[in-house]
Amino acid sequence: MDQSQAPVLEALAAFHANPMTTFTPPGHKQGRGADPRVIEALGPDVFRADVLATGGLDDRLDSRGILQRAQELMAEAVGADHTFFSTCGSSLSVKAAMLSVAGPHEELLVGRDAHKSVVAGLILAGIRPVWIEPQWDAERHLAHPPSADSVRAALARHPDARGALVTSPTPYGTSADLEAIAVACHDHGRPLIVDEAWGAHLPFHPRLPRWAMDAGADVCVTSVHKMGSALEQSSVFHLQGGLLDPSVLKQREDLLGTTSPSTLVYAALDGWRRQMVQHGRALYDRTLGLADDLRARIEALDGLHVHGRDDFCGPRLAADLDPLQVIIDISALGTTGYRAGDWLRSHHQLTLHICDHRRISAQLTHADRPATADALLHGLTELVAIAPDLRPAPRVHVPAPRELRLVQELLPRDAFFGPTEQVPVEKAAGRIAAEMLTPYPPGIPAALPGERLNDDVIDYLRTGLAAGMLIPDSSDPELTTVRVTVET
Repeated sequence: MDQSQAPVLEALAAFHANPMTTFTPPGHKQGRGADPRVIEALGPDVFRADVLATGGLDDRLDSRGILQRAQELMAEAVGADHTFFSTCGSSLSVKAAMLSVAGPHEELLVGRDAHKSVVAGLILAGIRPVWIEPQWDAERHLAHPPSADSVRAALARHPDARGALVTSPTPYGTSADLEAIAVACHDHGRPLIVDEAWGAHLPFHPRLPRWAMDAGADVCVTSVHKMGSALEQSSVFHLQGGLLDPSVLKQREDLLGTTSPSTLVYAALDGWRRQMVQHGRALYDRTLGLADDLRARIEALDGLHVHGRDDFCGPRLAADLDPLQVIIDISALGTTGYRAGDWLRSHHQLTLHICDHRRISAQLTHADRPATADALLHGLTELVAIAPDLRPAPRVHVPAPRELRLVQELLPRDAFFGPTEQVPVEKAAGRIAAEMLTPYPPGIPAALPGERLNDDVIDYLRTGLAAGMLIPDSSDPELTTVRVTVET
C-alpha cells in the first residue's frame, strides 16, 4: 500500500474544500453554534475538524471505505493482519480483546499487575481470572511482567483457560519475554493478548523492546496517545494469526464502543502512522540519543539514581526496558516521589509521569527536545538542593510481595454487583472487597472485587494516602470506610 496516503486526513481536507450544509450531528455545525468563549480557548480548527465520520467524511454507506483503508495502512505499517481504531482509549480496546477470548464464567490467565481497565473487563464479562504472579523485585518494591514459566505452569493447572493476558511494557517501562509467553500459549492452542498501552512506538526502532506482534502475540492493544502523536483516547488493537476471528473482535468492539466516534481521533491516528512510517526511525534515533544523555546527566546528581537494565532486567526480573521511561529513584533524598512531584510542578511547571513512595519518572517521546530535557534537569538539580525542606516525609508501609497478594474468594463480577456494605477501614481486614482500590498512577489495583483484604494491604493504602497517594476509585476518597461484600 502507499504509506504516504492518509485517508482520514485527506477526506477531511476534501470536506473543507467542498463544504456541505449539514443537518446532522455535531450540533455546533462546524463551530457556528459554539460559544465564542469556547472557540477562544480551543481554537476554531477543533470545531472545523469535528466532522461526523459516517454521513460526513464518508456517505451513509461508507462507500469510500475511508476508515477501512486507514486501518489497513496501519496494519501494514506495523506488520499486523488486522488493525482496528478505537476512540474510547485502550481501556475499551483491552475489554474488547478480553471478551473476544473468554465469556462469562470462563477462565482467562491474567497478570496480577494488570491495569484497572482489565479488572473492569473481568467485572463486565463475568470472566473468571486465573492470576499469574508478576516477577516481584522485593528490594525496590516493584512488579515486573510475569515470566513465560509462570504462564506455562498456569496453563498446565488450568487447561480450560481460554487464553492469557499480560501487560508489557509496564508503566515503569519493563517488558516481558513475549516470544516465550506466546510459545507457551500456542503450545496449548490458546491466544495471547498483550496490553501494550505504553508501546505504540516500539515497532519503529530496533533499540526499543520487541513489540507484541513481532513476538508472536495474537492481539495487541496500544494507546497511541501515550507514546505516539495521537490525541487522548486514541487506541488501536492489532490482530494476527488464526486463533481469533477478526469479525468476533470487531463485534466485541462494536458492543462496547461508541456509535459517535471522533474524527479528530481518527485523523490523528492516521497522521501518526504516516509520520512513523516516513520519519519514525530518524525521530527515535534522535530521541534515544537525547534519553541516553539525559539519563547520564541525572545520574550525576547527588541523591538521584536512574534505573537502567542492570537494575530491572535479568533472571526473575524483566526481559527488557524502554529507555524512554526515565525512572528516577529519589529515596536517598529522604522524601517521597509524591512530594517531589508536587514540588517540581508548583516550582518548575514540570508535570511528571509516575510519582510513588520512592520514585519519580519522566516519559520521553519523539516530541522532546534538548530544551525540555534541560528544563527537567534544571528542576531536578534544584530538587536535590531543597530536598531537606521536603523532610520528614510520611512513611509508606510497603508490604512484602506475599503480603500484597490477596486471595480471590469471589468472581470480580459477583463481588462488585452483589450485596455490599460500607465498613470502617479498621474493620475491613478479613472482609471481601467489593470495589477496586487503586494507587494511581500507575493504575494497578492493590485490591479488587472478590479479594479478601488483609491488614498489610490496608496499611499500605492508608499510609500511602497520608503520604500523597491518589486512590481515585475508592467509594470513600478518604478511605475511612471500605465497600465490602455482605457475607452470609
